[in-house]
Amino acid sequence: MSAAAPKATSAPATSGVVSGGPSYLPLALVDKCIGSRMWIIMKGDKELAGTLRGFDDFVNMVLDDVTEYTFTPTGVKKTKLQSILLNGNSITMLVPGGDPEEAQQAESVAETGEAKTSE
Repeated sequence: MSAAAPKATSAPATSGVVSGGPSYLPLALVDKCIGSRMWIIMKGDKELAGTLRGFDDFVNMVLDDVTEYTFTPTGVKKTKLQSILLNGNSITMLVPGGDPEEAQQAESVAETGEAKTSE
């Protein structure tokens, strides 16, 4: 007497919603950011903040009104650039709507708030 093979079941259908919000393919999310500010963290010691004008399938990007932040042992060097073509292979992380200076200000405010509550 042979045991019956278990029935194969299909995976439950997904609705495309993750954690209550819509899900996007990565390039679709980047496409939604065209015309808005982006904070781009590069391999190495550079970060960029600029307005995204366009990109391709390799995430090579064209940015306008760019501030380049280069981190050195002596501090941060800021360079303003009118426009830049960025190689997608050099990108580590994209932060839509972000800016390193805004993040630093928010961090300072949070630390100040924590200091006040602990006094």
